[in-house]
Amino acid sequence: LLLLGTGLAAGSAHCPSGCSCGYLEVNCTGRQLQEFPAAIPLDTRQLILAANNVSYLPAVELSFLADLVYLDCQKNLLGDDLDFTFIGVAKLVYLDLSFNNLTQVTFGTFSQLLSLVVLKISDNPNLVAIEKDAFANNTWLRHLDVSRTGLMFLDTSTVRDLPNLRFLGLSDNPWHCNCSFLVFITWMADSNVHFPDADNITCYTPEAFHAWKLPAAEVQLHSSCLTQLHKQDYIFLCFVGFCIFFAGTVVAWLAGVCAVIYQVHTSKGEEDEEEEDAVA
Repeated sequence: LLLLGTGLAAGSAHCPSGCSCGYLEVNCTGRQLQEFPAAIPLDTRQLILAANNVSYLPAVELSFLADLVYLDCQKNLLGDDLDFTFIGVAKLVYLDLSFNNLTQVTFGTFSQLLSLVVLKISDNPNLVAIEKDAFANNTWLRHLDVSRTGLMFLDTSTVRDLPNLRFLGLSDNPWHCNCSFLVFITWMADSNVHFPDADNITCYTPEAFHAWKLPAAEVQLHSSCLTQLHKQDYIFLCFVGFCIFFAGTVVAWLAGVCAVIYQVHTSKGEEDEEEEDAVA
């Protein structure tokens, strides 16, 4: 045990090649690293890997840094293979993955980060999908930035169900402003979340809404989505009306038939009674 403790202490005193180290901090900014650096002190709490060429974060090596609370990986080449990468760094509070090559965010991407407060995934132009429940476990998330990505749609529940969310970056994305997106725009107007650079949160498609700011789009969408009837709607309404008319006609006919039968039956009964009285 003494030898093991000495080895850990000696290991924590080393610094990865090409990086600079301070108290509980390792800074490898702009070192042209191709891979995740080796021999990072195990007690590191702040790791900065910004502006390198790292394309893969090894989950095993990361799990050795159990006390890590701050991880900056902006401006690298990280792709879409991040699911369960952060399973061993549950204390992480700050994570910056901006300016990378992310393509999607699933439930497994950040589900282990129960303490996450700040998440930056902006400037990932190939990021086109964020699953509905992607942040379901990140209930402490306060700052989320998805600006300047390829997102065209974001399900309202993805962010609405984050009780501590106060900052949400959405600018310069190719938002598709259709009736499905109206719910999200309405939530934005009613929420207490701050949306920075709001003037650059605009519609990209369809062409009729291109470059429209969301408040203006909301008014038009309310008008077109909630009141406008399409051809199929008119056909359906005509069909329902015909069914109601037909059903009413049938009911009236049956009522008439029943009334006639009752009248005939009643008249016959009276005639029988008169005949019996005459015989008597």
